[in-house]
Amino acid sequence: MATDYWLSKLMFDLQDPKLREAYRADRASVLANYKLEPAVLRALETCDIAVLAPRVNAYLLRFYYQYSGVKDADFIADLRGLAADKIDG
Repeated sequence: MATDYWLSKLMFDLQDPKLREAYRADRASVLANYKLEPAVLRALETCDIAVLAPRVNAYLLRFYYQYSGVKDADFIADLRGLAADKIDG
């Protein structure tokens, strides 16, 4: 799967504290500025790493998880789970 430009741009842009605060306050209005597929929008709501990880740089995804309140250890565990699923599957 190819990298999703708009998802990457969103996650990069969220490094700006002002945009991050706007995102927390009114997620829909911020997301309206990005051309994201419905599946990606749902994945952002739930931090669905299986949907997001193949579409975006891991460093940007890690920052997004941090902004979303997910502990770093949980993020790493989720990534490892994806890797294990690929090996087992």
